[in-house]
Amino acid sequence: MRHAARRFALACTIVLIIPAGHAGTPVASGTGGAVATISEQASQSAMAILDKGGNAVDAAVAAAATLGVTDPYSCGIGGGGFMMIYLAKDKRVITVEHRETAPGKVGPAVFHDNGKESELDTTIASGASVGVPGTVRGWHEALSRYGTMSFKQVLAPAIGVATRGFPVSENFHRLSTENQKKFQLFASSSALFLKDGKPLALGTVLKNPGLAKAYRELAAQGPKAFYQGPIARAIVDAVARPPVAAGVRVRAGAMTMADLANYEARIRQPVRTTYRGYEIVGMPLPSSGGIAIGEALNLLEGYNLKALPRASAEHLYMEASRLSFADRNAYLADPEYVDAPVAGLLSKEYAARRRAQMNAERAGPKVLAGDPYPFQNDPSVPQRPQAARLLAENAHTTHLAVSDKEGNIVAYTFTIESWGGSGIVVPGYGFLLNNEMTDFDFSGPHPNVPEAGKRPRSSMAPTIAFRNGKPAFTVGSPGGATIITTVLQTIVNHIDFGMPMDKAINAPRLSQRNDAATGIEPGFAGSAQALALEKLGYKWAAKPQEIGAANAIVFHADGSVTAVSEGKRHGVGSALVQKRAN
Repeated sequence: MRHAARRFALACTIVLIIPAGHAGTPVASGTGGAVATISEQASQSAMAILDKGGNAVDAAVAAAATLGVTDPYSCGIGGGGFMMIYLAKDKRVITVEHRETAPGKVGPAVFHDNGKESELDTTIASGASVGVPGTVRGWHEALSRYGTMSFKQVLAPAIGVATRGFPVSENFHRLSTENQKKFQLFASSSALFLKDGKPLALGTVLKNPGLAKAYRELAAQGPKAFYQGPIARAIVDAVARPPVAAGVRVRAGAMTMADLANYEARIRQPVRTTYRGYEIVGMPLPSSGGIAIGEALNLLEGYNLKALPRASAEHLYMEASRLSFADRNAYLADPEYVDAPVAGLLSKEYAARRRAQMNAERAGPKVLAGDPYPFQNDPSVPQRPQAARLLAENAHTTHLAVSDKEGNIVAYTFTIESWGGSGIVVPGYGFLLNNEMTDFDFSGPHPNVPEAGKRPRSSMAPTIAFRNGKPAFTVGSPGGATIITTVLQTIVNHIDFGMPMDKAINAPRLSQRNDAATGIEPGFAGSAQALALEKLGYKWAAKPQEIGAANAIVFHADGSVTAVSEGKRHGVGSALVQKRAN
């Protein structure tokens, strides 16, 4: 359990509703396309593509590529992600899953040294932590199947930002400081993100000619440039022989050119549940996000939350999350390696049985996983695995959602895992490699142990909600395992408590993941809300920290939209719509 307190990282989270030419603010309403991201440059890139006639998929890739420039510690082409697409004409949802995979030479004991689990920090900052990146393949699959533009067109805005540079913000400087020691290990990373071994000063214009070069090669040659060409060779070399600073030694990885050439994205059907008249559509395995949120909502549906005192309702939200996390950890992993009982976990009947374990008056203790197998309705399901311990995930990622004037929607969460990933910048190409291998459980037996070609379990949860068959809202967040609680709490705030989406997002976040203590944000302890929950038996995590960085789009009955980004977390977000309301 020694990793539990440390493996807490953020994913890049962006929600796009794409507008044209307005200054970034956290909330914007109007008609046409819309975007909400944590980066003004990313929002503007998406808008530029929409204004040129591109659809939501085209704009989402443009925004994501720009985030790879302006938010490189959270996401980029050195990682992977989960993209959910709503096709308005067909009225269907599909997902493009491009999670990183374990290299072919990896086995379950890859993170063991002399019979003991490897130390997490030294594992992260190494070639051994790097999974085979999936982002470029995912972008290509999305564009070729559902987009209207080429790589050359959608990468052009990001190439411009990488070439011109952008000013280092307070948030970027803070993250650089947190990563300083890790970046100092690697010469290529120090050269890009540090000056004389220290973070770049506020306001410094950071240019990334290497990443501009990588994007130009992708624009000219497509994904082949990344998975078979010079970029691929540079990745393999960086993993096998990390570009360390003088006198530094880190563990090498075993990725090969074949691992990259063989990488495939997956087109998967989403998971679905209903909640108080809404259909909630979420991400399937290997992300646990959609399933865990669906199970928690099924548990909460048995209570009239809006009729309860706020503390009692929040208590039930946290207890539902506690039970859902116990099941998530015990059963969920890559569906190509584990036959997970998804139908049972999302069964309303299972929720009714599981709900009996919720104490409506007091915070519960840590719970064991339930037994969803009787609700599978599948006689071929294998024997029940034993419940396993919960390891926290790194929380550094980004999420985006985009809508266009035709009504298409993209909700997209992608990541390089920890802030700064493995810390390894690929020499000559200016992007950080992920440390996604640390999202596996280091020891088994467990469904989520490392295996060759396997995709580590994720918590990413791009979500689209429908009402009467029409999109009602989309929401997502970064935050490792707190992604699940952030999206769940935002849905409860919006649907049950009737909060407008901006208030639902900006409300204090509580993250209960089947632990003795509940995660909170700075300033929450001692508040009236906290004191009311303490009377119900809640204890707070010793170190409060910012939870998530959500973005959302709300679709109104009159055809207008409201884009919502964070008003205070991760800096102030940028929400834009093409035609603003007067």
